Amino acid sequence: MPRTTSVLIFLALLLLISQEISARRGRARSRSKSRVQIGLPITGKYRDPESDQYYNNQHGAKIILASHFDLEYVLGHKIAFLCVARGTPRPHITWYKDGNEIYIHLYLHVHEWQIGEDKIKSKLEIDPTTQMDAGVYECTADNMYSIDRRSFKTDFSIVFD
Repeated sequence: MPRTTSVLIFLALLLLISQEISARRGRARSRSKSRVQIGLPITGKYRDPESDQYYNNQHGAKIILASHFDLEYVLGHKIAFLCVARGTPRPHITWYKDGNEIYIHLYLHVHEWQIGEDKIKSKLEIDPTTQMDAGVYECTADNMYSIDRRSFKTDFSIVFD
């Protein structure tokens, strides 16, 4: 009888631990917004005229073309994100992953093209991809007048042959 009781208690503990781990995973995956969101407030109005003038400046950086928000990639294949911005002076594009600036490494390449006087195109490529590449990517375009940001959420899938 004592052995049966200890086995039941052990199984109950395993069940509780597995539920706690799955709850943590669920919270971590559902968090897709960055810590800093720049853009129009929910009300559609800024708090003061200076903020409105800053974010709506006609010369400010604006992202005019960006990749799809939700991307599922196959492990070992290539993923690419595109970001095109316009502004005077020409904006600078910076890439982030999970809130941290991305620096170039062996499997990650950033290509930039200056188009005309006021446009820039930037492409982030990761080849081959791993499980660690899943997350939230952001491209930020900024010049002296304003900042614009777009987010891209990625997750991996496994393909069995």
